[in-house]
Amino acid sequence: MAMRVLSVASEIYPLVKTGGLADVAGALPGALAGQGIGVRTLVPGYPAVLSRLGKAKPLRRYDALFGAPAAVLGAKLGELDLLVLDAPDFFAREGGPYGDAGGGEWPDNWKRFAALSRVGADMAAEGVKGWRPDLVHAHDWQAAMTAAYMRFGPAHAVPRVVTIHNLAFQGRFGADIFPQLGLPPEAWGVDGVEYYGGTGYLKAGLVSADAITTVSPTYADEIRSPMHGMGLDGLINGRADRLHGILNGVDTAIWDPAADPLIPRPFSARALGGRRASRRALETQFGLDRDDAPIFIIVSRLTWQKGMDMVMDAIDHLVGLGGKLALLGSGDHPLEGAFLAAADRHRGRVGARIGYDEPLSHLMQAGGDAILIPSRFEPCGLTQLYGLRYGCVPVVARVGGLADTVIDANEAAVGAGAATGIVFPPSDPLALHGAIARAIRLHAHRPTWQAMQRAGMRADFSWTHSAARYAELFRTLIQTGA
Repeated sequence: MAMRVLSVASEIYPLVKTGGLADVAGALPGALAGQGIGVRTLVPGYPAVLSRLGKAKPLRRYDALFGAPAAVLGAKLGELDLLVLDAPDFFAREGGPYGDAGGGEWPDNWKRFAALSRVGADMAAEGVKGWRPDLVHAHDWQAAMTAAYMRFGPAHAVPRVVTIHNLAFQGRFGADIFPQLGLPPEAWGVDGVEYYGGTGYLKAGLVSADAITTVSPTYADEIRSPMHGMGLDGLINGRADRLHGILNGVDTAIWDPAADPLIPRPFSARALGGRRASRRALETQFGLDRDDAPIFIIVSRLTWQKGMDMVMDAIDHLVGLGGKLALLGSGDHPLEGAFLAAADRHRGRVGARIGYDEPLSHLMQAGGDAILIPSRFEPCGLTQLYGLRYGCVPVVARVGGLADTVIDANEAAVGAGAATGIVFPPSDPLALHGAIARAIRLHAHRPTWQAMQRAGMRADFSWTHSAARYAELFRTLIQTGA
């Protein structure tokens, strides 16, 4: 019998997405199927999710889930096997998964994602319609309490894995909510959900997990330090024997330049000429001058973590050296305004779109020359992997998954034909300036640049290897009883 895994996630591509978590939750089940593992994913019933389900069967009902009626619906969407928590009081709202249209977080997020986690633990203990998981995989703070509910409830014997996609987001709330969580008194403490006098959802998940994974090996090492541990480095070091860094992969069925319906012409490592049509379309979309100057792209949240303040300070430098910039993203309002002002100041050389547009992001990867990712920390990053796959050379800070996936164009790597990008020290504005200048110089030497493009496109960052590592971890936990 195939292994049965319940994945619990707050977002999943293609139904709802704010970042890489959705891509992973959407792609990993298909990759694990190739390892003989069947995955059902429990997700919240946001309007965007329910509108895509069509006919969905109620598999379980709650008269009062945290005081509100709810049901678990079973549905299939393509290869995704979904369990959808239909709880209108919690999820039938306009705005994003975690906040309103103005960017403010929903004040009852503690209850919304405790409800999701509570249901995940119920699925682990009782299953639905003859199906019960052999293991539960919870993603980030929004689902991490699943592990705590399991540990302190009837599903305590079912192995539980918690994946950290970004340690900066921890789900911290006041101590006053603990009596409403439905956990036993012994769950309140250093070895439970208590965290610096409050309630910590991610902390509760990490201390309750049989295994902790991060989305890259380097990030697994980084979060053991005070600099990157975000206050949890002590806990993580205490559980280092259960910590595993497994690199994210790319869904090669969606991100494939040879068969991508979202770009003007297909291309491959052997035939890069097809990229020119995407380049011209990109220039048109962003109002950039039509010339042969290198186009840097950014597809990112506009935040301090992503180093976007350093990019703002480097724009005049980039343009002064002859480069162009196309930016797609949203985030901190001051940064959004600053990028729009830069586009107005450098018309024809800088273009900016505020928001997120999945089809446009494909065009940017296919038409851009280099993707700029100066993150101060980056658990894995997926945009650099998309860049590698599409011949859009990554220019990245040496952190987390960026360090694990991009080979710097130093003299030895260029000579060996192994270079795939440009890597520079993080949190250093002068290093970012130097990396931009180096990219422009390399771009001017077409044979070297094309060799980097082809080397990146040949690299295998599919889910095949990573799924095998997850499968090995899951089987070990089940065989050893965690």
